[in-house]
Amino acid sequence: MTRTLSCDVAVIGGGTAGLAAERAARANGASTLLIDPYYRGTTCATVGCMPSKLLIAASHAAHAARSTGMFGITVSDIAIDGKAVMQRVREERDRFARLTRENIEEIPDGIRLSGRAKFTAPNRLELDDGRLIEARSIVIATGSAPFVPGAFAGLGKRLLTNESIFELQDLPRRLAVIGSGPIGLELAQAMARLGVDVTLFDRGERLGGIRCDKVHAAVKSMIEADLTLRLGVELTAGQADDRASLSWRGASSGQADFDHVLVATGRPPNLAGLNLSATGIALDRDGVPIHDRDSMQCGDSSIFLAGDVADDLPLLHEASHDGAIAGRNAVAFPVSTHADRFTAFSITFTSPPVARIGQSEDDAVVTGTADFSDQGRARVEGINQGVLTLYAAAPDGRLIGADLCTPASEHLAHMLAWAIQQGQTATQLLEMPFYHPTIEEGLKQALRTICAATPIDLPEDQDRGLPAGA
Repeated sequence: MTRTLSCDVAVIGGGTAGLAAERAARANGASTLLIDPYYRGTTCATVGCMPSKLLIAASHAAHAARSTGMFGITVSDIAIDGKAVMQRVREERDRFARLTRENIEEIPDGIRLSGRAKFTAPNRLELDDGRLIEARSIVIATGSAPFVPGAFAGLGKRLLTNESIFELQDLPRRLAVIGSGPIGLELAQAMARLGVDVTLFDRGERLGGIRCDKVHAAVKSMIEADLTLRLGVELTAGQADDRASLSWRGASSGQADFDHVLVATGRPPNLAGLNLSATGIALDRDGVPIHDRDSMQCGDSSIFLAGDVADDLPLLHEASHDGAIAGRNAVAFPVSTHADRFTAFSITFTSPPVARIGQSEDDAVVTGTADFSDQGRARVEGINQGVLTLYAAAPDGRLIGADLCTPASEHLAHMLAWAIQQGQTATQLLEMPFYHPTIEEGLKQALRTICAATPIDLPEDQDRGLPAGA
């Protein structure tokens, strides 16, 4: 006899968004069921944020060891033990993943179900073991997975994605990276700084979705200093003996062999097998349920999305927020509340990091740019490179967005995101204290440019020059 389970809110997917949705629903008094095939841990802990940052941290150490000459310090016989590098990546990654699984195991008994779910009706699910679930509301939080174009599918064991690259037992000698989005940029530069001969390919001419031409030029120059960059090319791939062979044409042409090919061409939503046709909800042209990002509700249905599957902003803090919104609204259905979303905010952890915040130059009336090539503290540290551009609205110079690639830009970006979310103006930021000498002082140049173009001038009691030696 088929067993039917009932609950107020069923959540499909046990990653960051799904966990947040189940937690929010239960906290609001709902009975919940959480469904996942494996409960391996979140994408961030297992194949995303944490292992990639572990590899990047190793690359920082290698680069720092090679860069001491400017300070009059000689470090000789620098050697990179690729096996040890990858072992530490896996050991620390496994620790993060284990801690995540331990947190999942704290969810009360009877809530966690192992299996794959598909819809048989808008409020009814069937698991792959035959169990049925009837829920008043359902949250889809099935995440995303790497996309491998057909041209590379035949590379066999030479093919890598972000879900397999960290399993390498040693660093490769030659690596091709396909795709210059955040994953491609981060891993390509990290591998290059660890001594791998890296070539980064992209059919487009723009790196990482960078909007500002000045910031893009700075990033392109930075990346080209570490590896070979081939933009505007079409690729064909094949295997030659124990290597992958790539040929390209377009802005340049050539052929080369590589030990491995890392395909970083995006992570589309995991929607296969859900049988969304049984839900009656509308889908966009990519098959993603059409939803309201402020409520995560699909139309006026009792179905909600959360996390990467929504195909909005595939970032951990957004997935967590999605889950909280979706879980709360799933309980309140048919009433729906609209959340105030975070200012859009992303960081690519290259060196220096690339950050994108809020609106772009197309939406701005006033822009201000700061060049960090001669910024005081950056020059002291020997990291004086990069550009920052701020965007502001008229008439008061209220900050609405930024693009930057500067020293400590992951920290500057947080300051700017907070200021933008709070609706602050360039003048208000300049009324705050800036310690000397710090990287934060580099903001002043761009802020002053915005102030000069608005009716609200610089604070009268503030020094309008630069501190001596800055």
